[in-house]
Amino acid sequence: MFVLAVSGEVPEEPVVSTKSGLLFEKRLIERHIADYGKCPVTGEPLTMDDIVPIKTGKIVKPRPVQAASIPGMLGMFQIEWDGLMLSNFALEQQLHTARQELSHALYQHDAACRVIARLKKERDEARGLLAQAERQIPASIAIGATKEVSSVALSNGKRAAEEDDIGPDGKRIRPGISSNVISELTDCNAELSHQRKKRQIPPTLAPVDALERYTQLSSQPLHKTNKPGILSLDVHYKKDIIATGGVDTNAVVFDRRSEAILSTLSGHSKKVTTVKFDAEGDVVLTGSADKTVRLWQRSESENYDCRHILKDHTAEVRAVTVHATNKYFVTASLDNTWCFYDLSSGLCLAQVSDSSEADGYTAAAFHPDGLILGTGTTSAQIKIWDVKSQTNVAKFEDPTGPVTAISFSENGYFLAAASSDGVRLYDLRKLKNFRSFSPYDGESSTQSVEFDHSGSYLAFGGADIRVYQTASVKSDWNCIKTFPDLSGTDKINCVKFGPDAKYIAVGSMDRNLRIFGLPAEKDSSEP
Repeated sequence: MFVLAVSGEVPEEPVVSTKSGLLFEKRLIERHIADYGKCPVTGEPLTMDDIVPIKTGKIVKPRPVQAASIPGMLGMFQIEWDGLMLSNFALEQQLHTARQELSHALYQHDAACRVIARLKKERDEARGLLAQAERQIPASIAIGATKEVSSVALSNGKRAAEEDDIGPDGKRIRPGISSNVISELTDCNAELSHQRKKRQIPPTLAPVDALERYTQLSSQPLHKTNKPGILSLDVHYKKDIIATGGVDTNAVVFDRRSEAILSTLSGHSKKVTTVKFDAEGDVVLTGSADKTVRLWQRSESENYDCRHILKDHTAEVRAVTVHATNKYFVTASLDNTWCFYDLSSGLCLAQVSDSSEADGYTAAAFHPDGLILGTGTTSAQIKIWDVKSQTNVAKFEDPTGPVTAISFSENGYFLAAASSDGVRLYDLRKLKNFRSFSPYDGESSTQSVEFDHSGSYLAFGGADIRVYQTASVKSDWNCIKTFPDLSGTDKINCVKFGPDAKYIAVGSMDRNLRIFGLPAEKDSSEP
């Protein structure tokens, strides 16, 4: 068997040089002669005319030593498998790196777009100021005004280029409640106050004798069994739907008429402590022990999708309340702050804290007219705030233990507050406590208190549920119904009236949503 002079391998198409007698592979020697024109071994001039092909039999290449036995073949396969795995691992690493780089690039792109939008806004404002200055001042001063406006624009642009506006104290700078927003709140207050003077109790309101006969109509286990407990609920009066927040980290939107779950809102990592509908029922706001507030928007499929995740608080969020304009809402947290938000954008306009106190907020509610905000604290205080100036204008320190819930009456005169020792009623005109209820004698705290939508009834819950008929400051507030037969419900956490007080919704630690009312009323309330 012949061996090539250059490669040392058995040739597939052998040729021989007539000058040197050396054996070559035809394709190799042709390429070498074309490039150099000489013999690769002797260095003598060589052409293809000096190459003569050799006729040989079919050449069979010998097997490598590794393929001559089964152990050798298994070893070859193992080597190939190891090589394949190493190559696959390298590809996965490259893919992971590429994904990280893409994510970082997308984040940078989004941040750049936001910065550009803010810079454009500042530029347009600066141009507007410049145009106004040119119209109002002489041309001799216009140059100085131009420089001033330009410096303002540059300063604002520099601030806008920062990802977050952080003040000297390390806290984020909020845009504040603007004069336009305050004007909206004031106009709403004037309109509602004027309407309230003419408002009468609706004829469709459930009468006292009907409430006296209320019994349990249904019990719905809406939340998971491994972490039972409903901590909060809200009723939307127009659509007659109920939202509940549970220990299982979920919120549930429930249709009372069809007794069907419309949507389960999953996303919080800890218990949902508060839920609230907007005025139209298209938005659900949820606050959680995970320090976040989520804004859920109803889609065409009747599901509620998370549109905003608000992370302005640094401790558990305990309360959410929506303003009468349906454009703004407030959240209250154990971090000793309450935040004023724009409902459509989810932007925090102001974050307010009381520097004289270090108590967390456990409850919050807007006054029906919208210019006053009430908050309850962990140190048994009830604070009344002026929303326009965000200042604390009044304070009640009567409760014992943390305030668990507060509620304003529809006429705007009364405030009810629940705490560990019962419920206290306050006259907002004289800023004093005029009545107290201690139904459980310290054995159980009162967890919820709620006026109905007309202001005719007051309900609160703890070890049981009690409903009172509202009266004046000097008159008696009579208890018209007590629901004691709630075996197995554990603690009552939340109580809400349905539309026209035709039913009462109750959430407790056994994860069940209970509806109390009259069977006939349940049917007659449907359109």
